[in-house]
Formats: sequence, C-alpha cells, structure tokens
Amino acid sequence: MSITVGGEDEELSDRLDEELTAFNTAATGAGDHAELSVRATDDESGELIGGLTGWTWGGLGAVDMLWVREDQRGTGLGTRLMRAAEDEARRRGCGHMTVSSYSFQAPPFYRRLGYVETGRVEGVPGGHVDVYFQKSLEPSPSATPLFQVAVVLDYPADAVEEARGHEDGVLALLPRHGGRLERRLRTADGLSELHLLTFPSEDAYRAYLADPERTPDGRITTRVLAVTEVHG
Repeated sequence: MSITVGGEDEELSDRLDEELTAFNTAATGAGDHAELSVRATDDESGELIGGLTGWTWGGLGAVDMLWVREDQRGTGLGTRLMRAAEDEARRRGCGHMTVSSYSFQAPPFYRRLGYVETGRVEGVPGGHVDVYFQKSLEPSPSATPLFQVAVVLDYPADAVEEARGHEDGVLALLPRHGGRLERRLRTADGLSELHLLTFPSEDAYRAYLADPERTPDGRITTRVLAVTEVHG
C-alpha cells in the first residue's frame, strides 16, 4: 500500500463520489441525488451575470455556490436565483433547503430569505466563521395570500425632483394599508422608477389607491406591469 498526496485529482474525485453515493444510497434508501443549477445571462451580450449550483437528494436541497456579478448586486438577482432554486427543489419533492456562507459573505441575505442559522464552524481565515442555514420549503398551513404589484413611473424631465418628492409622500401612505415597498429601482437617467409593492390583500391595495391623501400628480405617468397573488 502507498499513500500519495497531491493537488486536484479529478479521477479520484469521481471515484470517491461514486463510492460515497452508493454507500449513502444503501444507508438511506434515497437514490435520487441530482445536480441543480440556475444560470442568469445578459439578454444582449449573452454574458453570465449570475448563477447558482447545488443538488437535491431524498427530500433535501442544497446550495453549494451562489454568485452575482458586481454590477448586478443590489438588483434582486440573487433573490431571483435562490427563489428559482427553491422552486425547482420543491418540484423535485424537497421539503428543506440548506446553504452555508462565510461571515464576510452573505448571512444577512439568507436570513432575509427566511433561512435559519443552524450552526457555525470556526477557523475561517481572517477570524471569520462559516455559518450554516436551513429553510423549510413546506408551505405554512397558516400562510396568508399576499397581493403584489409592480409599477413603472415615468417622471417629467423638467420637474424630476418635484415629482419624485410627490411620489415619496404617496409611498409613505403604504403602512396605513398594510402595504410595503419591497424594491425601488431607478433608471440611470432618473426619469423612470420601478416599484414592487406588497399588500395583505387586493382589498388593501384598492384602499391604498382610494386613499384621499393619495392625490395623483398628472405629470407622472404610471403603468401597472403585474398584479400577482403570492403566498408569504
């Protein structure tokens, strides 16, 4: 017998994966291990702007790697990638999703998505830790349908700041109707914005529209892109 130490060894990795998969299948009875990936590409250039890799196995889904190109961070792309992975894991029969993140990476991001910390591993370079999270993919019996609206606003070029200030006042009325501003995106020229709003029901949304303090500004063009009922 001889022992050899080296660097990357694809042949060894493939053999170990084969042997351990066989062992795990025999021990658990779950032989449905499958790779999982989500890819996001730019519509014009075709370049990769974000992606996710992971796997599903016996009712458990896992995220191994999640990356979003720097210029796309803060746009909601990371959330979209995670949601897509969760949806596919559910489709494959998974009831839970697991992921880990170094403390200097994105623990707050996963917490916002409903992931609960389950453990930490010390010793990461720089005094950091590896944080482990898990999330149930099962729908809550008491889950309440939510009403979600995506709205595009076009501001007048000669009065952008004034019109935007008016819209700030309109958005301030959301809490009184149980609504919240999930995301507010602005074009580079500042002339248009996309608002993603969530309400506890369609009636709450209608009440917001009818609020007597919600005085419309005729200079602002408003277009509703989507009205969707979701479950929280």
